[in-house]
Amino acid sequence: MSQKGTRAVNVAASDIGRDRLLTVEEAAERLNTSVRFPRRLIEERRIRFVHVGRFVRIPESALEDFIRAGLVEPIRSTTGRAA
Repeated sequence: MSQKGTRAVNVAASDIGRDRLLTVEEAAERLNTSVRFPRRLIEERRIRFVHVGRFVRIPESALEDFIRAGLVEPIRSTTGRAA
């Protein structure tokens, strides 16, 4: 059931059922970006997504994972001086 080079992945229904499925517009709003950015993430396969018929949805956990992957921790000073 492949189209345009996509490949189906077997995922337990319970894994998807726990997540709220976000529209591209909702994902863009949460990321505070234009709609183009999440669409590009989907096109480049940089984020997990689900086809629901002809529609594309992004699981809430996929968006959280994407944000978490980009998190940069602050550098802690080891000299004992305040910044």
